[in-house]
Formats: sequence, structure tokens, C-alpha cells
Amino acid sequence: MSKINRLLIANRGEIAVRIIRTAKEMGITTISIYSEVDKNSPHVYLADESYLVGDAPSSSSYLDMEKVLEVAKVSKADAIHPGYGFLSENSLFAKKAVKRGFIFVGPTAEAIEIMGDKLSAKKAVSPFNVPLVPGTNHPVKDIEEAKTEGDRIGFPLMIKASAGGGGKGMRIANNNKELEEMFPRAVNEALKSFGNGDVFLEKYIMSPRHIEIQILSDSHGNFVHLHERDCSIQRRHQKVMEEAPSGLLTPEVRAAMGKAAINAGKSCDYVGAGTVEFIFDTSGAFYFLEMNTRLQVEHPVTECITGLDLVREQLRIANGEHLGYSQHEVGLRGHAIELRVYAEDCANDFAPDTGTLAIYKRPQGPGVRIDDGIEEGMEVSIHYDPMIAKLIIMGETREIAIQRMIRAIEDYVIVGVETTLEFGKFVLNHPQFLDGDFNTHFVENHFRSNEARKGEYDQLTISLHSFSSKESKYIKDSKKTISKWRSRFN
Repeated sequence: MSKINRLLIANRGEIAVRIIRTAKEMGITTISIYSEVDKNSPHVYLADESYLVGDAPSSSSYLDMEKVLEVAKVSKADAIHPGYGFLSENSLFAKKAVKRGFIFVGPTAEAIEIMGDKLSAKKAVSPFNVPLVPGTNHPVKDIEEAKTEGDRIGFPLMIKASAGGGGKGMRIANNNKELEEMFPRAVNEALKSFGNGDVFLEKYIMSPRHIEIQILSDSHGNFVHLHERDCSIQRRHQKVMEEAPSGLLTPEVRAAMGKAAINAGKSCDYVGAGTVEFIFDTSGAFYFLEMNTRLQVEHPVTECITGLDLVREQLRIANGEHLGYSQHEVGLRGHAIELRVYAEDCANDFAPDTGTLAIYKRPQGPGVRIDDGIEEGMEVSIHYDPMIAKLIIMGETREIAIQRMIRAIEDYVIVGVETTLEFGKFVLNHPQFLDGDFNTHFVENHFRSNEARKGEYDQLTISLHSFSSKESKYIKDSKKTISKWRSRFN
């Protein structure tokens, strides 16, 4: 297999910066692509070479396969790393990249295709002793079939898009009347979001934890799992905070879930870094949810507890190298927590916010890691995902990691857009989170937006004292003034 000397990163923002840094450490020349609106972004100037790939809309730039592949050709890249999002789980892109002579840093197009559809994934893993949620193993075509299957499976039911992700095409029905109402909505949303209206039914697990297992596998048939991540703090079925390891799992359950995750990988001859997601119910049972055939946003917490650089491992595997270690050699030390710092208005159902980062000051100190791809003065635009950064904390224990995260949030100052920082602080201080007694419904059951707003106001008031007179005046004179914040609590 050809060695990777020149790597095209087919992505942007923090994940592009993350990949560039590891690739440079490995002596690999890095090539970035950028849209017109991203021309001054850090991933552009940190790469050895950078190429304009199109206008701001992702459909005209980062999602345009032909443009990305043309840049790979012109830049004489050996390999393409897709990061996450955009084209990372597009089997056609992976197929085209390999056909045109590039190493695709990821699994085969066939594995992406199998696991990209939830029904085909269930069919693939079923013979490999991977536990599945009771439900249908085929698309449900109409409401009459849905009612028949609902009676067989039992309510409550989850209607799920076969090609879905990110919470789209999902509905819960507690009885046949709700099923009649929710079924066409799920079909329509699935069709609109994914171009595929196929939906299936599963038994709805009432109070689940979302536990996922990171796996690595090489082209020589070697597999390991890198323990678990607990991703149960979510809004709109999308993760906001993750931690590793999970306080729920005993060593025995961890080993069983790890074995099931590896079996899921073996079911599609997986090669590379992948994540097998499970739901974990109150009885201690776990069930296969899906497999993500790429690097996850939350991969840093796994890096913290294992000491492995997952991007380095991806590139080694793509180079045809053996893993070089066995399961018992994969370490598990300390505790790590990640908060996704989104530009979102938590008081308005986490609606995305836009604006210019008038002040952007990162926290520092022991055990603090910031993965971002943005600088002070840059704009958070409407064109892409609203995540500004990932705040990752490592501690010897969960208690230390929590306290360190709270301190880091207090030191992290972002002015110009609303963020999820104070929401993160709310979670970390909540008794049920501290006790480890929470599930995926934590936000809807416990979060009160006015509490986070109060925290944001208090923090902004305190932060004024740490800035220069010029910076403080900017805050006071901006449209997001102190009086605006105060008025929200009166």
C-alpha cells in the first residue's frame, strides 16, 4: 500500500485543525480546502497548502464531491481525510476517492453503505450476537402495517427513519391514535431530510442512557475497543456533553458491550476508527442503536482516558499498518468530560445564534484542552454547524473533572453570540448529574432556561472586571448590553 505523504482534509473548522496538527506531527504535508466565507479561518493558514473550493453554502463547497476530488488531484494528494459531517459518511464519495487513486482515511464504501442505513445495519449485525431493540427489520409501508406491528411490539413505540440521523425522522407514539398522527410526519421528515422516506418501528426505551463504544480495526483483521463514552446529555436527540468512562458500567458489562461493538464491526468487515452506539435501559440491558463510520465529535474524551491519538491511529491504519497492541494493552485511566460549546440560545430551545466573536478568551490550566477552529473577531455564520469549540477536561476522578470543568467554564469568555457554556455549568452542578442518576431526558426534565440566563448575566458582569477598559466599553456599548441581559430576569 502506498504511504501517505500528502493529505487532503476534506473539512473545515475545529476538526480540520485537529487533523492538521496530528498529520504534521507525523511528517505529512497537509492540504486544506475552504469556502469563500472561510478564507481567513485557522484551518486555512495552519495547513501547508490551501485551496478555495467554492462559495459559502456547503452544497457549493464542502459537499461538492467533484470539486473536492479535483483539488485532491491538483494538489497531488495521496489521501483524503473526511473528518466528520459533510462527506464523511457518503459511500459514493469514498468509492470515487478510491477509484481515482486516493487513499480514503476511513472504512470501505461498502461498510459505510451497510451501516449508513439503520435497517441494513440491523440485518448485518443480527447474526453476530449483537443485541437489538425489539422492532421491525424492514420498512413499514403504511399506517395499517404500522398498527399491526405496533400491537405485536407493544407501546410506546419509536418511529425511526431508516436513513436518519441527528434526531430527524423520529417520533414517539404511545398508542394507535398517536401512531396515526406521528407516522406520516416521520415519513415526510425522513423524505425531506434524507431523500428516503423509509421508516421502521422499535420498542421505545423509556429512560435510556446513550452509551457508545469506540472501536479500532486494521486491514489485517485486528480489532480492539477503546472503552465507552456516556453521551446521555442531549437536546433534540443531539449530544451536548459527553464523558468517559460511564459510571454505569461494571467491568463485566464494559467487556460485554466492547465485544458486541467489535462484533458489529466484524459484521461489515470494518477497517479504521468507528463508533458503535447502544441504548442502555434501567434493567441493565443494552441494545444496538447504530454505527458511525467516522471519527466522532466526542473522540477527545476517549483519547484522554486511553492515551491514544485517534487521528494518528486512523492514518496508521490507512497506511496499512498493524494496530500493534491487543485489547488488554488498551489503558483506562482517569475521567474525561467534553462540553460542546455551541453558538446557541439555550433560552430559546437551543436555537442557533450568529454574530461576531467580539471577545474570545480560552481557559487554561491543568487538564484543560480546547479543540476549536476559530479566533477572536471571526464571524459565526449561518452557513455551517453552530459549534464554536469543544471544551475537554481530564481529571484523576470524575469529581475532579467536574470541578475542573466548572472552573474552565468560568474562565472561558465568549462575547458576541449566545453559547451553551452556562448550560454546561447548570448540568455539572445538578444533583442528578453529580449522582450519575440521569438519562437522555435530562434536558427536558430538569433544564430551566431562566437559570442558565441568570448564570450568564452573573458571569458577564464578573467578566467585565478582567478586561481592559476598551474591551469593557465594547461589551457595554454592543447590542448585547448588560441592560439587555438584566431585563431578561426582571
